[in-house]
Amino acid sequence: MKKTVLSLLAITTLSWLGGCSSPGNVNAWEKGNLAKPIMTFEGDPLEQRLVQHTYASKENSSGGYGVGGGGCGCN
Repeated sequence: MKKTVLSLLAITTLSWLGGCSSPGNVNAWEKGNLAKPIMTFEGDPLEQRLVQHTYASKENSSGGYGVGGGGCGCN
């Protein structure tokens, strides 16, 4: 029983680690897919700007990011 659980755990761990292996270099014809705007972490720049504007307005502070507390007096 114990041996079966350990071997199952070892197989699972090895399969997880196999997913972390590098498949190789990115080929030249694949770089176009990575340069698409949909591949960015931030998403749509206009949407992010609107979200930041809303956040700054609600916080009633300049920028809204990195400032402790808001305009309401709460922390």
